[in-house]
Amino acid sequence: MITISETAQTHFAKLLSDQAEGTSIRVFVVNPGTAQAECGVSYCPADAVEDTDLRFNFNGFDAIVDEESAPFLDEAEIDFVTDKMGSQLTLKAPNAKAKKLKDDASLEERVEHMLVTDVNPQLANHGGQVSLVEITDEGIAVLQFGGGCNGCSMIDVTLKEGIEKEMVAKFEEITGVRDITEHARGDHSYY
Repeated sequence: MITISETAQTHFAKLLSDQAEGTSIRVFVVNPGTAQAECGVSYCPADAVEDTDLRFNFNGFDAIVDEESAPFLDEAEIDFVTDKMGSQLTLKAPNAKAKKLKDDASLEERVEHMLVTDVNPQLANHGGQVSLVEITDEGIAVLQFGGGCNGCSMIDVTLKEGIEKEMVAKFEEITGVRDITEHARGDHSYY
C-alpha cells in the first residue's frame, strides 16, 4: 500500500528513537476523496492505535494507517530527499483525492471519478466544483455546480465546451450533460 524509501525509513527510525517506546508513525489523509484532501505523517503513541487501524512493518518502526485513509493511500510513496536546499520529507499519494477505480466500477462511479480527479481541480482554481446528480436512461449526465461556478457567466462554455466534450469522448454511454443548478437564484460569486 505505502512505499517508504530506505532514506525515509532511516529518517523515521532516527526520529522515533527519541520518542517513548512503542511510538510509531501515523500516515493519514484529511478530507479523503475530496479536492481538499491533504496527506500527513505524525507520531502515533502506542495508546493511540485503534483496533481498526492497519499496521505496516518497516525497518525499525511501524506505520499506522486508519481505516478511512487506507484506500486513499494506495500507491502512496514517502521519501526523504536531500539536495542543495536541505532535506525534506515528501509524501506522494496519487489516490488521496479519489479512490482508485475498481475494474468493474459502474458508469456513475467512473463519471464521478472523472469529475473529482479531472474537472474539479480545474474548477477549484475559481472556487467552484461540480458533482454528478444522476445519469438518465437517455445517457444524460445531470450535474450540479457550486461555489464559484454558481452564477458564473462562463458556465455554459465550461459545461458544453469543456465537461460535455470530455465526458462524451471518454464514456460511450454518455450522450450529453445537463446543468440543474439554479444560477439565477441565491448567492453568486460572479456577475
